[in-house]
Amino acid sequence: MIIWFLLVVTELGRTIDRIDHAILDEVVEWRRPSLDAAMRRLQFLGEPTTVLVLRWVGILSALAFRRFRQLVVFLGCILISTALGAVLSEFLGRSRPMGVEIIGNWDGFSHPSRPMIDIAVCLIGLIYLLTPRGEWRSRAKVLAGGYLAFLAVIRIYLAVDHPTDVLFGVILGVTLTLMAFRLLAPTDAFPITYRRGRSAHLDVGGPRGEAIRAALGEQLGLHVESVRPFGLDGSAGSTPLRIQLTDPAHPALFGKLYAATHLRSDRWYKLGRTLLYGRLEDESTFSTVRRLVQYEDYLLRIMRSAGIPTAQPYGFAEITPEREYVIVTEFFEGAAEISSVEVDEAIIDDALGVVRCLWESGLAHRDIKPANVLVRDGKVLLIDVAFGEVRPSPWRQAVDLANMMLVLALQSDPETVYERALLRFSPDEIAEAFAATRGLTLTSQLRAQLRQDGRDLISGFRALAPARSPIRIQRWSVRRVLLTSAVLLGALLAFLLTISLFAQVSLL
Repeated sequence: MIIWFLLVVTELGRTIDRIDHAILDEVVEWRRPSLDAAMRRLQFLGEPTTVLVLRWVGILSALAFRRFRQLVVFLGCILISTALGAVLSEFLGRSRPMGVEIIGNWDGFSHPSRPMIDIAVCLIGLIYLLTPRGEWRSRAKVLAGGYLAFLAVIRIYLAVDHPTDVLFGVILGVTLTLMAFRLLAPTDAFPITYRRGRSAHLDVGGPRGEAIRAALGEQLGLHVESVRPFGLDGSAGSTPLRIQLTDPAHPALFGKLYAATHLRSDRWYKLGRTLLYGRLEDESTFSTVRRLVQYEDYLLRIMRSAGIPTAQPYGFAEITPEREYVIVTEFFEGAAEISSVEVDEAIIDDALGVVRCLWESGLAHRDIKPANVLVRDGKVLLIDVAFGEVRPSPWRQAVDLANMMLVLALQSDPETVYERALLRFSPDEIAEAFAATRGLTLTSQLRAQLRQDGRDLISGFRALAPARSPIRIQRWSVRRVLLTSAVLLGALLAFLLTISLFAQVSLL
């Protein structure tokens, strides 16, 4: 920007013109008919059709791999670079090279070189959309640099651009795209990976792993030997960890890594539920990652004090202020997920006793599923209390009961579970629980296992319990109507705006 300012207010422009023409005069001396023909054919590397193909490769790839944050940044770079290139070229009004024969295709003013801007934005954008950090990204940058250098030689040889037009076009395109991706979609927060797994699961190796170990040592006094992922299949809202301490006499600990990506996912998830079903009890979102972790640590302590068999909390550590935190708890060594053990009447009684304890303590777990119900030495353990609630409504507590009975019935049968439940709950309480149960109240893991089981367990429990009309969950309110209308209107405006912008930058 400083150089462009100096071009306008000083004689720097004339000096640059002399340098450009000296270079072009030298290049013209190299021309040969066969080389001229080859360079004309290779000019397609910077043609609008090539730019269009590269842009759509980036857009479709981002959609295919669900990299929506990077997609928005990429589209923003395209729009801003196109607008900035047009404004600068019109403002500076530099003509094409004079005094030499132009033997290639050209259009408009020459400075900065808009084809070089467009290609640079596309190549750098594709690198940050598709290549993981490390060796592959370094190789991709070398290839992109080679492509840009080759295209620059072609355009200078054909005399369609001055050398400085090409140089400033590359600088503008590369700098704009690099800054946008590093500021708005940093690799640490939005890593590019092709490993199978949930997007909620973050890489805990490398710098992040070192930061986790350092934070646990400094803030919680834990001397950590290793941190590795654990039980990823049952977790969708965090990255679960097994933390091994340097002291071999100390048992391993369990941790959950929360990041800003989890917070955003939670907000979108709850917005979708609000649009589909209306706002359910305590469905408000957390304002920061720190608030989310504080709440889980608080629930752990409340449930432990109430006698709920859950993990002992050790506190939480800050990895990156307001972005990444790790909460640490006891690790239930030797415990197994309830779906992998033989469930007898003693385990059924113990599990239902946990639900009764929740009821009597004025608590709700709100996320009872096979992955959160463990068994060790014949005793039931309840984990992952992040969605718990203090002083819940009877409806919310009834849902906990129904979900626990379904989890138990998956490993036994409805008749046995219902019979044992009558020892702790009345027939009316059980009937109310299954009157409130439907797809919305079931976790995704529990729904999947019910489908896989094949038995209609919900209908089986309803047949055993007294008849009850289904409890209506979907509720319309003024807030829901306004929110739904706003989302639909926003989606329509976004669609129309996108079509308009795509047309302006020749994406359509």
